[in-house]
Amino acid sequence: MSRKPLVELQDVKKKIGKKEIIHGLSFDIYGGEVFGFLGPNGAGKTTTIRMMVGLMKLSGGKILINGKNIETEYKKAISHIGAIVENPEMYKFLTGYQNLIHYSRMVKSVSKTRIAQVVELVGLTDRIHEKVKTYSLGMRQRLGLAQALLHSPSVLILDEPTNGLDPAGIREIRHYLRELAEKEGIAVIVSSHLLSEMELMCDRIAIIQHGKLIGVQSTKEFVESGRTRKVRFLVDEVAAARHAVSHHVKAERISLGNGYIEAEMERDLIPEVTATLVVEGLKVYGISSETKTLEDKFLEVTGGKEIV
Repeated sequence: MSRKPLVELQDVKKKIGKKEIIHGLSFDIYGGEVFGFLGPNGAGKTTTIRMMVGLMKLSGGKILINGKNIETEYKKAISHIGAIVENPEMYKFLTGYQNLIHYSRMVKSVSKTRIAQVVELVGLTDRIHEKVKTYSLGMRQRLGLAQALLHSPSVLILDEPTNGLDPAGIREIRHYLRELAEKEGIAVIVSSHLLSEMELMCDRIAIIQHGKLIGVQSTKEFVESGRTRKVRFLVDEVAAARHAVSHHVKAERISLGNGYIEAEMERDLIPEVTATLVVEGLKVYGISSETKTLEDKFLEVTGGKEIV
């Protein structure tokens, strides 16, 4: 991951009329990472993306793309951005290659060598000379990625890139986005309502609510954050195990089941409790810890609000 941020939001604000809908967002996005942008319905996520690509003016603050101000140096800043909003639109009566040739004429210095590179990168080499009307939705998404990458952007912004795809297509797009970040070293910014996919795809996530930044964190740290968790111990003697665990955990945090004991505890306490069970002569057949998903944590921190 690049140490120099490719995207910088510095105290970004947006007012519509007298109402402030974006309240001083500040965070950085780096090359080589897939960055997830999440927010409940009406949180200001789409407004922020529009400001990032210069489609909406800022009311305060700065957005820098590879060091260039999106408002005062628009042409230089936007030249570093590739973007797809939902389903990319293509000329279906043309081949995939003819579509890319057409779009390449809109940008300077896009060679046929570069076109071949992006076609290979998105895995369309065998089908690129077939008409787009024969493509599946997943293939059209990949062709859209190729189009967005033609001018070698350092930032790729995708709004709902897996919209309408079946599970196999979703997995393909996830795979290619991971490869794009790693091989091309670009910053991939993804906005999606499929939280299970965001958890698999993203290195870091930002969550906004009511136009305010709740936080930016690595996906793993965010999901695993929280001091306590439920831990289940499969044991031979449940009553004796409860007594042993009660030396470390309050009784109200312990529950019993058929062949197991479950206790709510801090992660660092698990080895200590396990050692106590063994010292007490109890047989421990298995240990499992309840893990929360990104969806669980998202609903927890946003109060159960719906995501866009």
